[in-house]
Formats: sequence, C-alpha cells, structure tokens
Amino acid sequence: MKPLLIIILLLLFALSCQQISNNKSTDKQKTETKKRVQVPHFNADSAYHFVDTQVSFGPRVPGMESHEKCANWIVNKLKSYSDTVIVQPFKARTYDNITRHGKNIIASFNLNTSKRILLMAHWDTRPFADYDEDESKHREPIDGANDGASGVGVLLEAARQFGLQSPDVGVDIVFFDLEDWGPPTDLDMYDEEYWGLGSQYWSKNPHVFGYQASFGILLDMVGAANPTFRKEYFSRQYASFVLDKVWQRAFDLGYGDYFLDEDGAAINDDHVFVNRYAKIPSIDIIHLNPANSNKSFFKHWHTLNDNMEHIDKQSLKMVGKVVLNVVYHE
Repeated sequence: MKPLLIIILLLLFALSCQQISNNKSTDKQKTETKKRVQVPHFNADSAYHFVDTQVSFGPRVPGMESHEKCANWIVNKLKSYSDTVIVQPFKARTYDNITRHGKNIIASFNLNTSKRILLMAHWDTRPFADYDEDESKHREPIDGANDGASGVGVLLEAARQFGLQSPDVGVDIVFFDLEDWGPPTDLDMYDEEYWGLGSQYWSKNPHVFGYQASFGILLDMVGAANPTFRKEYFSRQYASFVLDKVWQRAFDLGYGDYFLDEDGAAINDDHVFVNRYAKIPSIDIIHLNPANSNKSFFKHWHTLNDNMEHIDKQSLKMVGKVVLNVVYHE
C-alpha cells in the first residue's frame, strides 16, 4: 500500500475515533444535565406557619364558624399561588343520618400540561375526641394540628413553591372536607363509607370531567416528631410503583429511618376512594406504628392533645422535601 494512502486512512480513523469520543461526551453531558433537576427549597418555617394558622381558627368541623373562616383563608392562599382554584360544595349524609354540607378545595398548576400529579390532604378536623384519656371530653372537637392541618400545611408550602418555580408537569392539589366525621368509637358501628365523605364525592365527581392523573399522593398526619411512615396496605395493593418512587426519593434524601421499608396496616383513608372510584393509583404517606402497637397512629390521635405543641418542623420539612423531589423529577 502506498504511504500516502496509509496516511489518509490513519487520519480518517483518528477523526472517526474523535467523533465517537465527542458523541459519548455529548451524551454524558446530556445525561448529567437531565439529572441536575433544580428542586426548590422547602421552607419548614412557612409550612409550620400554615399549620399554626389553621389551628388558630379553632376546630375545622363543618357547620362551625371556624370551618368557614379557615376555608376562606385556604382559598385565598391558593389563589395567590396557583393558576386556578375551584371550591366544590357538596352534601353528604353522615353516620347519624344527617345531611351535612362540605366543600372540597382544588388548586391547579400548569393547566395545559397533560401529564398531571395529584396531591391530597383533608382539611377538616375530627368532631369527637373519642380517644382522649378523659372520657368526659369524648364529644368535644379537636384542634387537629397533625390530623389534618399538617398535610395541608405541607401542601400549601408546596403550592407556594410551584408558584415560584413551575414544575414540568401539571399538579392538582385537592383538600378534602368531611374526611373525619365517622362515628365515635364507643358507638361500635363501622362502615368504611362513613369516612372520607369529601374524597368519595370528588372521586365520583371530579372538578374536571374525565380528570386523570399519572398518580396521587395523600398526606395524613405528617407533622409529629420522629414519624414512622410504613408502606400502607391499600397503597401497596393499588399503587406499588408509586410507593417505590416516593420511598426511593426519601431514601436518596437520607430519610430511610423514617420512610421505612416495612409493610403497614390497611388504613381506610381518602386514597382508598380515589383508587376505587377515580381509578387514579394513589398512596398514603401516613404515620403508622408497628402492627403490634396499642394504637395505629401517633400518640395524640383523636385527642384534645393533637395541638401545635406536638408539631415538629423537621417532620414537615422532610415530607415536603420528598414531595417536591418527586414532583420536580417527573
């Protein structure tokens, strides 16, 4: 072979290798860029303030003035952050055969984006402190700082962040009413549909006809110190892939000691009806004690001690960071 031809072939080979190297470098840069998702900072002080403000109105039991005042405050807050807010009034019959009036509150972000994520919490509070140590208090309404207000507080701060830095996906936040008006424990009457009346209504009558979301996350009782979030039974049955996604984010953030890789009990919560009737695969991030515990939930559940004294900023921050990381990595 002539020397000139050999030189040309060597040059072509070198250029080809360089191109391959450049392509690999470009692909690597694209991958690294894709991985570097900018997740906004979750402000625990802000979330705590949102919880405290709800509690300051008093128990948020439908029919009480404090319930109406808190609803107006939530709506105005969401209007300042989101693209649109819908108040969905409804009527529901409670266990005592009385028709009560509730209102679900829905805020939406990125209305024109087809891929959507559903975030949920209930904003009403228990009318009965039926697990209080003082039996004379069993018919008194509770503050519901953790059982209700904590999940709402985390999602209000998430909404504030969505307003400041829009995620790539559409997000809908639904605050359910009349979740907690099930019968007092001493009546010894149970029907799963006595609970979650607001989520039952919304799941059958969504705020947008034919509404669908890729998945849903419900927050319930997420503000106590040193919480234990186990993989709730119905979440595993309906939406195991969502559990895997959320728990992996929590593990990556260093929260494996709180988001435990353990099976939890079956909890009849709002996500059950969203899964059953709206057909949206949804999970429940909820404080669950071990199966052999005397009480399934946190210490002050359904007592008059469910107040701001037992709300921990770090717990709010942890759950908020996990939710934001899930949303912004979609």
